[in-house]
Amino acid sequence: MNKSRGFLSIAIPSATVFISSACIMVLELVASRLIARHLGSSLYTWTSVIGVVLAGITIGNYLGGRIADKFQARKTLAVLFALSSAACVVIVILNSIVGEWMWLWHFSWPVRIFTHVSLVFLLPSVLLGTISPVVAKMALDKGLATGRTVGDIYAWGAAGSIAGTFLAGFYLIATMGTVAIIWTVGGTLLLMAILYGIRLWGLYIWAIFFIVLATTATTPVTWAKTVGENLGLREKSNPNIIYESESQYCYIAVKQLSKKPDRRLFMQDKLKHSEIVMDDILDLRYPYEQIHAAATHLLSQNKNKLSVLVIGGGGYVFPRYVEKVWPGSRIDVVEIDPGVTEAAIQAFGLSRNTSINTINMDARNYVDELLVKDRNGKEIPRYDFIYEDALNDYSVPYQLTTKEFNDKIAQILTDDGVYMIELIDIYNSGLFVGSFINTLERTFPYVYVITENEPRLMRNTFVIIAANREINLENLASEKPVRNLDLWILNNSDMEELKKKENQTVLTDDYAPVENLLAPIVRRSGIELLSGKYRGQARKLKRQGKLDEAIAKYKELIEIDPTLSIETYNDIALILAGQGKLEEAIQNFREALAYNERSDFKSDMANIHFSLGTALQRAGKTQEASKEFAKAIKEFRQRLTTKNPDSVKTLIRLGDALASNGGFLEAARYFQQAVNLNPTILPNHFKLIQALELAGQLEQAVQAARKAIEFFSRNSPSEVPTKQLEQYLELLEFKKLKHQKQLN
Repeated sequence: MNKSRGFLSIAIPSATVFISSACIMVLELVASRLIARHLGSSLYTWTSVIGVVLAGITIGNYLGGRIADKFQARKTLAVLFALSSAACVVIVILNSIVGEWMWLWHFSWPVRIFTHVSLVFLLPSVLLGTISPVVAKMALDKGLATGRTVGDIYAWGAAGSIAGTFLAGFYLIATMGTVAIIWTVGGTLLLMAILYGIRLWGLYIWAIFFIVLATTATTPVTWAKTVGENLGLREKSNPNIIYESESQYCYIAVKQLSKKPDRRLFMQDKLKHSEIVMDDILDLRYPYEQIHAAATHLLSQNKNKLSVLVIGGGGYVFPRYVEKVWPGSRIDVVEIDPGVTEAAIQAFGLSRNTSINTINMDARNYVDELLVKDRNGKEIPRYDFIYEDALNDYSVPYQLTTKEFNDKIAQILTDDGVYMIELIDIYNSGLFVGSFINTLERTFPYVYVITENEPRLMRNTFVIIAANREINLENLASEKPVRNLDLWILNNSDMEELKKKENQTVLTDDYAPVENLLAPIVRRSGIELLSGKYRGQARKLKRQGKLDEAIAKYKELIEIDPTLSIETYNDIALILAGQGKLEEAIQNFREALAYNERSDFKSDMANIHFSLGTALQRAGKTQEASKEFAKAIKEFRQRLTTKNPDSVKTLIRLGDALASNGGFLEAARYFQQAVNLNPTILPNHFKLIQALELAGQLEQAVQAARKAIEFFSRNSPSEVPTKQLEQYLELLEFKKLKHQKQLN
């Protein structure tokens, strides 16, 4: 055999396994990104993806060896490549379908992820795994040296895997996006099929069909989008998604929640990272941001400018808050993903000319660089506040949780500097937050924990404050940024209980099992996702008028997640009350109240007491109704006193409860407060006027109606509110005149 022929004989098989192996690794990396949109990016996700793909390759190798012994190699490879290209199309369709299969959500979270990955990616992995043995058999059939041939096939297959890994990770995902990559891989595999089966006419039919499907799935024209969504080749378009992209690190999307005001949500994979009102950066929407802001105000009262470091940019909401409140401050944001920063600029209100300085690198590396400069005698920034906002319940960069990192953070703080960390955990399990507290106390003498006063078995966001000085947080809840929050500042006993939960674990660079510590959170998250789907289905059935089906779905929801019993019993009761089934409604309202009494955490039940009172009143049980209204009134008043005295919603609800219990004049005072705070809500004007009328204050009712007419005639683009009020005013003036005649 001449040298050129020998080279060609091994070159073609080598190129074949190189391409097939590269495609496998590209799909493996893409798998993790596709799954993350539904299930997040966690240790469970990566474990499932790697395990399933390796299992598929193993099964494929086993089957491929037997196929190679029975069939002619070239035609077999043509068929296998064609089937692999078809499997890529199936990936696109199945990923969305499987994500909506409700029965899968009943599994534990690790099993749920493993099952999803297996259903979507096992078959393509098996098919691609069959190719290498067939190629090896084809090469050996040409009479090449056995050892060298097998070695070459293995080597080129490994080289293809390496190339596919680097190509996808460093270039393709950020450049093309995951779905486009799958279609590209499918097209590559189809081309290989045609090269091996150039005379097989069936391949050309599949090629035409594949091109039509790919065009439908990727072309940015209306008809293609519509057809693609109907065929399952595209995800259902969400008109509220105003920005989306894929970086090397995650899928990024910005969703518009409302237009007036312009509220937007910043999402990374499935994590809701930030929310913003575009025209009001001071309106912090997330509780942990409010706690960060309140603590910053409390601890920096004598400073006009600050030096702050924010670890994790996200939507850049809090850095922009600092920029607005403390102009001229040094604000450094360490955000590893440039795509996140660009998304914040494009769709979340961050100005390209902002004074915020962004460093696109890992926070640990940034801190290390500062300390190297410091040791070399160079000047480095010292921070008054450092905020760590890079931890979530699915993917935690462990290197930012350890004692070694805390020691480094302490070195770049000012003498009175403060380190704040937000993390997610469940108090009753508390493995992660307990370990984090215990670790921080090895570096900082003073550590405090703040959270919302929520049920102890629910996921909650904890803000941990660490400092070298003692801090008084008694007045934290009175700081302006905190709104409507029932804050719980953990005492020493609470913190000791948390630290004991993981046997006083200290997280270090050598031992930081954060994924294991977060396992209860991930499992709880799975239950919450399932219950969210059931709640969504129940509400959809309710909107469609299928009330009995909606009630049945709500009852299933209680079985899945008993912690939602109060809200769910209330929803069921409201449906039953709307159907006129008052006794059943009353029973469900009482079930909600009974569950609250059994719970270790007592919720505010004012709304349910009010609804129960209304149902009892309609059922003719006036004395029982009066008692429930009295309970509602008491809790609404407490809510105004302890949380937000300027809550229009609470003022109106209190007024409704008072009016329902016959206290019309007092109700009118609360309705008046609500109208003064926000005069644009027409129904509140009617409540005020009617309460005054029923209290016998006809003159005041007439004056309130005239003021409302004057306001809406000036400020409403529609004539409807003014006409409605004028009609009511005519009736009131008639009643007033009639009353005066009776007096005379």
